[in-house]
Amino acid sequence: MNPNGISRIAMCLEYDGSSYHGWQIQKGVVTVQETLEGAVSSVADEQIQVITAGRTDAGVHATGQIVHYDTRSNRSGQGWLRGINSNLPESVVVSWVLPVPATFHARYSALTRSYRYVLLNRPVRPTYLSGRVSWYYRPLDINKMKMAAKPLLGEHDFNAYRAVSCQSNTSIRIIHELEINQKESWIWFDIKANGFLKHMVRNIVGVLIAIGAGECEPDWSREVLETRDRTKGGVTATADGLYLCGVSYSARYNFPPAPPPCRFW
Repeated sequence: MNPNGISRIAMCLEYDGSSYHGWQIQKGVVTVQETLEGAVSSVADEQIQVITAGRTDAGVHATGQIVHYDTRSNRSGQGWLRGINSNLPESVVVSWVLPVPATFHARYSALTRSYRYVLLNRPVRPTYLSGRVSWYYRPLDINKMKMAAKPLLGEHDFNAYRAVSCQSNTSIRIIHELEINQKESWIWFDIKANGFLKHMVRNIVGVLIAIGAGECEPDWSREVLETRDRTKGGVTATADGLYLCGVSYSARYNFPPAPPPCRFW
């Protein structure tokens, strides 16, 4: 707690984004931020604004989203955790709550962010997992997709892989990991970077799916990258299968490890 009686609190949450119009508060639609701020404000008995590590789009899910907020309310970690969760709908839950220094910032203190994209690859669509996984009916060649992923590793200008409406001042990002795995009808894409542009993961997956389906050769992912032109890219993959799985920070904050990534196999 700083001298003016304000404490900064960090917490980790997971949510099913199917029924939300993304993270950020928008007029006339239900968002994760609005839902969470209402729950935290009820427990704090004051109006609370939460700051997120990364804004997720409509329909995107999370298992390891990190946020912080400032408050004058003095409660224990368990008090915050149980109180907030009791005020949240079933689609959102807080997994841990910890006090942090006033210098901590959920977005600007983050070192990396990790996403997993889960794809059901079979001729027929999903049923009970509809909205929680993506689906592609044609067989995909995972080896071709792995080859296509390699040129995207490292620091590049990802302008061709971001949405036209993206407002980031720079399209330079560093991808640290981009792995593709398969088990039976399930294919999942794990991607870790210092940050992401709007629709960047979904646009990358869209290009890789086109290559895996045989529509383009593996080198097409590099060709798209080098054009720096979004109109040269492929179809944006649906939001259904995308999960924000974790955000990493300096070890000095002593945060619990990120929850295991989602899996359906």
